[in-house]
Amino acid sequence: MNEPGKKPRSWRRRLLISCGGLLVLAAVGFVLYVWAAWSYSYSNGERAGYVQKLSRKGWLCKTWEGELAMANLPGAMPQVFAFTVRDDQVAASINSAMGKRVALHYEEHRGLPTSCFGETPYFITDVRVVE
Repeated sequence: MNEPGKKPRSWRRRLLISCGGLLVLAAVGFVLYVWAAWSYSYSNGERAGYVQKLSRKGWLCKTWEGELAMANLPGAMPQVFAFTVRDDQVAASINSAMGKRVALHYEEHRGLPTSCFGETPYFITDVRVVE
């Protein structure tokens, strides 16, 4: 029942408020999921080989995408390790070591929702030249 002097609330207004609340809740949930996926490293390690490709790609979110050729035995077909670099300084270090044998330290982040973070789940954090 309505109290005297108060307007009755329409069902449309209640529906709009509840839909807005659901949208805000979904957005907060999405942000928390992305934060958790980016903060937690599924695995990390090093891969050694020769960088055969490194290029800056993306329409809106530019990332460095590359390939590392890992040859286990001389004359054998190399296994290719695709990776992503988000830090420009690390990309510059990789670019300067092109043609040399390098060890790339990576962190694997699984479950990132878009390719805006990178095309691969392997993110390079450090590079060193192997003599």
